[in-house]
Amino acid sequence: MIKSITIMPGKNKDGNPEYYSRIDIFPGEIVGVVGPTGSGKSAFIEDIEQLAQGDTATQRRVLINESIPDISMRYDPKKKMIAQLSQNMNFLADMTVRDFLELHAKCRGKNLNMVEQVVYHANTLTGEPIAEDMNLTVLSGGQSRSLMVADVAFISDSPIVLIDEIENAGIKKHQAMELLSGKGKIILVVTHDPLLALLTGRRIVMKNGGVEKIFCTTTHETDLCVELNRMDRELFRIRERVRLGEEIVA
Repeated sequence: MIKSITIMPGKNKDGNPEYYSRIDIFPGEIVGVVGPTGSGKSAFIEDIEQLAQGDTATQRRVLINESIPDISMRYDPKKKMIAQLSQNMNFLADMTVRDFLELHAKCRGKNLNMVEQVVYHANTLTGEPIAEDMNLTVLSGGQSRSLMVADVAFISDSPIVLIDEIENAGIKKHQAMELLSGKGKIILVVTHDPLLALLTGRRIVMKNGGVEKIFCTTTHETDLCVELNRMDRELFRIRERVRLGEEIVA
């Protein structure tokens, strides 16, 4: 059982120590990772994905429940505790959505009845309907991402989820974040999207390959996020209507 994950400081691209003592993250938390291109965001989540122990370029160390993780947690796929959702995702397997989900559920020892639940929630995240009998290879990028978000939320046992720029996936990102966090998982999201950044409880700011600052989201930012989310929903609605060939009138 994961009670916490801790990221201990390493060094930035110049070899200088990072400006923090430790970062502790607990189940149910959503933490943002922000910064300009090339600032070290991807390297930060890669250290977490690898459960780094000072053996990466950044020299960071990652602890699980205040302790050094067993080596099997790093290298044994069956004991992998971290799921990563990249910004580009397409399926290669020639099977239906149902066959894929049932296979995954069997591998995880889960009830096959969860298939309907996963497909239902995947459809709440995308404007393009997903049917159980659809072949994985015909799914669009948005459909694939929606399916994997729902799969990670309900079938995957991974208590830690790393998300890389979910705003580029063409899905309802706010609902996706709520779905994942509602399952009590630790979530780190790399983003350039101000809406997503303000949805998080904390923001880790990267610069020159190292952690520069750590912000806690303020009440003002939370209030601003409500208005931004309203605007985002309207933009999503208009985008879907344009994609369906509809005319937008005043």
